[in-house]
Amino acid sequence: MTEKQLHTSLFASRISKTQIDILVGQLEKEPELAEVLFQYVLQEDKEGTFNASWTFDHLMRKQLHYLLPFMETFTNRLSQLQSESCIRPIAHVCEMVCEAYFKKKDPTFLKTVTNNQLEKIMTACFDWLIGPMNIAPKVFAMSSLYYLGFKFDWVHPELKQVLEDNYPTGTSGYRNRAKKTLDKLARLGV
Repeated sequence: MTEKQLHTSLFASRISKTQIDILVGQLEKEPELAEVLFQYVLQEDKEGTFNASWTFDHLMRKQLHYLLPFMETFTNRLSQLQSESCIRPIAHVCEMVCEAYFKKKDPTFLKTVTNNQLEKIMTACFDWLIGPMNIAPKVFAMSSLYYLGFKFDWVHPELKQVLEDNYPTGTSGYRNRAKKTLDKLARLGV
């Protein structure tokens, strides 16, 4: 697959889940196109579409390590995202990065991802958690922040405070995930 073919696939029309799966299968053979795909996510963010962001999320589910060569670009752009259609899948990618780093302790992620990059993920996640997002980005942000609290000791108390403050007015999905996260924090003594 070439960059031009990728562009045509993403921007011809809205793509289905089946088409996403086919496209991801092709992209798995072309790791160098992962960064190009992310640039299309940034373009979509301005246009309010989401074919690239949906495809990027699905590619990262299968080949998260494709993100590492452009991790700095990825984390630098998190705070600039505006469209929830793009933020949702990117928040999911952030959660996967945090799981790879903290839960799975993947040696490649531990060696490659810097504290500065983790701080940028943390900042974006707090913004998404307290901002006017729907539930999905908030849930992904909660999970990411829970993991990030193992590196940055002030995060767990702050996360707890935000969850407790927003719990009464949150949706049932928000309250469900917030309760699970608060229970985990309580087990840690936070």
